[in-house]
Amino acid sequence: MRDDYLWDGSGEPDPEIRQLEAILGRFRHHRPAPAFPEMPSEQVVRQRFWQKSGFHKLAAAAAVVLVIAALLIRRSHPTPASQPGWNVARVAGAPRVGSKAITSGGSGRLAIGQLLETDSHSRASITVDEVGQVDVEPDTRLRLLKAGSGQRRLALDRGTIHAVIWAPPGEFVVDTPSAVAVDLGCAYTLHVDNSGAGLLRTKLGWVGFKLEGRESFIPAGAACATRPKIGPGTPYFEDAPGPLRAALSKLDFETNTPAQRNAGLALVLSQSRKRDALTLWHLLARVGDSERGRVYDRLAALVPPPSGVTREGVLHLDQKMLDRWWNQLDLGDISIWRTFERSWTEAESTKK
Repeated sequence: MRDDYLWDGSGEPDPEIRQLEAILGRFRHHRPAPAFPEMPSEQVVRQRFWQKSGFHKLAAAAAVVLVIAALLIRRSHPTPASQPGWNVARVAGAPRVGSKAITSGGSGRLAIGQLLETDSHSRASITVDEVGQVDVEPDTRLRLLKAGSGQRRLALDRGTIHAVIWAPPGEFVVDTPSAVAVDLGCAYTLHVDNSGAGLLRTKLGWVGFKLEGRESFIPAGAACATRPKIGPGTPYFEDAPGPLRAALSKLDFETNTPAQRNAGLALVLSQSRKRDALTLWHLLARVGDSERGRVYDRLAALVPPPSGVTREGVLHLDQKMLDRWWNQLDLGDISIWRTFERSWTEAESTKK
């Protein structure tokens, strides 16, 4: 049998097909098919249902309620991205933000007032408002104090951080138990031990280190130690002679007899190179009145004071003269720091 017969009746049918047709033929229907009304489309049916039932009014009202509820919830519980804070990425181990551990492949958000902690196997990286990055070493504990424009501020309770900041000078600040580090456009490492003592090492630019009226300026290649209740010591270049650095530490942080102090200062002055004018400039404000003349003479021999800076004025710690001499050292414009100090003082007085 050809298949054409089954589709269009052409060709020679199979005998079995003819027999089946003869048997079923008596049931053939000869009346015309009834005419049914045209069915409306699905869209028309849906529209009529909404109009007759009034359901569309209820749905519209419900939608308004849901939108208002969503806005209220979002306002009372802002999304993590809208909350003031910084993003934290896991580098190794399982650093913790608050009570939440950041596991492999994860990240977190450090909100104002929260703690970021790393154990001996953990490291993390913080994105500082798109103006810098802070890498957090193991066994570190820090808190976010301020975020957003104007000032970004951390508190490093213990441990080590590496900061690379390109915010305007004075906008990134790190509190430690013994001093405040103020970024002046730089990259630096800051370490704080369990006693609160710290060490700041500048890699690029320069950093201001402050505790009340005690100030230190640390340019690239230099370091500065700090101690609780004392504040920052005298900065020194890390390639300075060993005897100079050892004597400086004793003068800054140890109790000395007059003879020990005299010998220590003599060692610092004799070991100083031209590059160590950084250290001598700071010593001017740290030594007693009877010692200041010796420091002035050695500094003037290494880097002569600029016009208008007199011996008498420096011995009386004339601030403008000291600042002009600092700028002569070519280690950074000190007016940047003075601008920060003014804004800092104004902010503190406003709080009071």
